[in-house]
This record gives sequence, C-alpha cells and structure tokens, in this order.
Amino acid sequence: MIAETAAHLIEVDVARELQRRAEAEWVTDRLGAQGTVCAGGRYDGLIEQIGGNPAPACGFAMGVERLLSLLKDSSTPIVRLVPDAYLVHQGVAAERFAQLAAERLRDSGVSVVLHCGGGSFKAQMKKADTSGARFAVIIGEEEAATEQVTLKPLREAAPQVRATLAEARDLINNANAAGRRK
Repeated sequence: MIAETAAHLIEVDVARELQRRAEAEWVTDRLGAQGTVCAGGRYDGLIEQIGGNPAPACGFAMGVERLLSLLKDSSTPIVRLVPDAYLVHQGVAAERFAQLAAERLRDSGVSVVLHCGGGSFKAQMKKADTSGARFAVIIGEEEAATEQVTLKPLREAAPQVRATLAEARDLINNANAAGRRK
C-alpha cells in the first residue's frame, strides 16, 4: 500500500516494518491506546529496502507531546533552566566564530545558548532577553575579525564591554558568584 503526499511517496508497509523492528520501547498505561512514548533500535537493511546501498543504521523516535502530557500529570515540578549567556551573531565569519566561542565558553563552565535561527540583532536580542540569561554575548563581523566579543548585561544597568573570550568568561563567572552571594 502506498500513500502519496505532495512531495513524497510513503510506503505504509515500510512504516509498519519499522514499528516491528523497535528493540527498545518505553510504554505507559497512562496515555490510553497511544502508550508508546519512545522507541528505537537497529534498522540494518532498511536503506537497502527503500532503494539505497546496504548500510547499518539505528534510530529512535520520541513523542514530545506524550512526554509533556506525562510530565504535566506528574507531581514533578518543571524547572526552567536559565543560561548564563545567550550568544547572538550576524554574518558568515561571525557565525563561525560564534560556534567556536560557545564551545570554548561551555568548556570553561559557562552555560551558553547559541542562537541558531538567523534574524536581525534586534530579534536575536529579544530572544536573549526572553531566555533569562544574565548576559548577551554579541559577535558581529568586527568581533569575529579580532576574535573578541561584546558582552552586554541583560539584568542590570551596566555598560557593555568588548572582551576576549577569557575575559568574557571571567566577567560572567564573577557576576554569577556575586549573584549567589546576595
């Protein structure tokens, strides 16, 4: 049986075969008939079955709505994690440096969200503010060229500063330590 969509042909028998291949499955009785929350396993031979070259494969699927429903029904409090910094960037070189900067800051213990959705600096700064982060780490083409960042406090009235990654890390960590002492 084949179902046709606008861009793809979906062979229903292959989907059913995928369901049978699940080796690990998390099931609950709290969601009625749709009790599978997460399932996955090995799918060797699947690529060959749909016309490709043989290749080993594995995968899983998770029902996010089902997880949220289970979490909502439980007595577990939902804790909102707030990053130390939200990294915004604009431009090709800035994007490359932003990825490196986020990795280096994380490696030194700073919790960083790297903006990945494009958009103007203004739109990205709105997301930075909404994230609850204490700082925005800003990287434009100029910052990328000098391997520096602009660090803008989001939760207090203080000037933004240009800094190296090591200096930015220290400023963020010092602000966090001061906040914990209050």
